[in-house]
Amino acid sequence: MVIINVNIKSMSDNDFENGYVRINGGVFTEIGSMKDYRDADEEVLDGKGAALYPGFIDAHCHLGMWSDALAFEGDDGNEDTDPATPHLRAIDSINALDRCFSDAARAGVTSVCTGVGSSNPIGGSFSLIKTYGSQRVDKLVIKNPIAIKFALGENPKNTYNDRDESPVTRMATAGIIRENLAKALRYKEELEEYLRTKGTEDEVSRPDFDAKCEALLPLFNEKNKLKAHFHCHRADDIFTAIRIANEFSLDYVLIHCTDGGIIAKELAEDAPKVVLGPLMGDRGKPELANHDIRTPSVLFENGVKFAVCTDHPETPIQYLPLTAALAVRGGLPREEALRAITVNAAEIIGAADRIGSIEAGKDADFSLFRGDPLDIAVTPEMVFVSGKIVE
Repeated sequence: MVIINVNIKSMSDNDFENGYVRINGGVFTEIGSMKDYRDADEEVLDGKGAALYPGFIDAHCHLGMWSDALAFEGDDGNEDTDPATPHLRAIDSINALDRCFSDAARAGVTSVCTGVGSSNPIGGSFSLIKTYGSQRVDKLVIKNPIAIKFALGENPKNTYNDRDESPVTRMATAGIIRENLAKALRYKEELEEYLRTKGTEDEVSRPDFDAKCEALLPLFNEKNKLKAHFHCHRADDIFTAIRIANEFSLDYVLIHCTDGGIIAKELAEDAPKVVLGPLMGDRGKPELANHDIRTPSVLFENGVKFAVCTDHPETPIQYLPLTAALAVRGGLPREEALRAITVNAAEIIGAADRIGSIEAGKDADFSLFRGDPLDIAVTPEMVFVSGKIVE
């Protein structure tokens, strides 16, 4: 099909005040100005001057992991019986029939990075999925796994202190993470040595299978490293995340980064990838004491690249555009706020080849707006996911 007479806000270098997009097989095949448009034998939708934006991306949430309107029965994000569970896969807990998927899609949030909670120093994997298109989560996957989740600070301490188990200090949390990363590296070396000297037929001398180490191995894949997402709010935890990531040469992302604004100059020296949020919420625990909607603006002024997130269900997923609007209220330029839920989010989570901007070859995820998408009173007129209209 083709969408004509739209104001294309591409989040790349190809905006068109009066343009068209052509879609085939769920991807954009052509983007251009209406003066270059040529009729073809296809379905045509006249946008009548609406603005066309890329589908919004929530770079960190727990959609489908904590089912809406349920208590323990639908809480499947924290296996808080073991402080190191890298082998647990979010995709095995995501409930794609949770009605919040529909809330997300209708609000123009077309892709989410969703996964485990932060009770464990090492929690498990995250998945990057679409919010519309199937009742079966496997058919929504863009990339799985997209990251391994690590958690620092308050949450692991609170979880295990209540049971008089380790970790009850920040240094023990860091120690558990280091121990498991070091074990995975040793496991990797033993496997490589086995394959180099024994081949694949001598099963007797093959290193014993270790599910936890196997799950961590992709973090050390030099050609295509799996990302390490570090839950960290307080400044010292942020620096611990960077310290560990540098020790093990991890491709890391700082999640939440609440104190980022007060250490912005220090962060700029490391040029980390950052996902801020949730921006909409209270200071509900000590680590959030420095929560401030001006943080995105301060990071931007210091050249630190970031996305913003809802951390759903902390902030309901459909309010992702409003979290970006709060960043504008805190001083962030509007265009940067839109980038924080589109192209920046895609680049930070490692999916810019598929989503985040309106470009030929990328997934046809987009919304049509009549009004500013960051306005609380404005909702999308139409939303498309992989070229299919959200109903």
